[in-house]
Amino acid sequence: MLLCTGCSGYKFQGRATLPFDSVRIGRIENRTFEPKLEDKLQKALADELIKNGIMISRNSGYVITGVITKFELKPLTEKEGLAVEYEVIIKGEFFLTSPEGKVTELRNSGVFIVSFYNETSLQALVASKEPAIETALKNLSSEIRAGIVYTKPDNTPVTPLKKEDSNKP
Repeated sequence: MLLCTGCSGYKFQGRATLPFDSVRIGRIENRTFEPKLEDKLQKALADELIKNGIMISRNSGYVITGVITKFELKPLTEKEGLAVEYEVIIKGEFFLTSPEGKVTELRNSGVFIVSFYNETSLQALVASKEPAIETALKNLSSEIRAGIVYTKPDNTPVTPLKKEDSNKP
């Protein structure tokens, strides 16, 4: 991978190219009927940001806020009249506010769908649902992090891989 990166004239966005080094996670509102999604998302988001070199700080001038707008548990397939495969759908809108008060939408946080299979009891369904929700929230957190990394504070996108000027010695 490193060899290909060096030869092709591309370079990865690293910690030094991040628009800032810390952020505060502000209010995440849950407008769904699924309890505690906002708490689970805050944890997943903090884990994702820290893993990628962005520190969480109460004193940071940059603040992430958002709204979880949709949560669905939909049956996908049936067996003998009972649903056995489900999908968890989570959708939200998230924003980054700069120290100057400029609000930037963090990409379209879109719809995250995670499927899981259960053909046993209702208790097993509930138990299977939790890891699927966690996976969907991790995916959503990754998208939010990408929105931070690949959007400049002036709301213009940053190219994930930058082409080096081939005319430079």
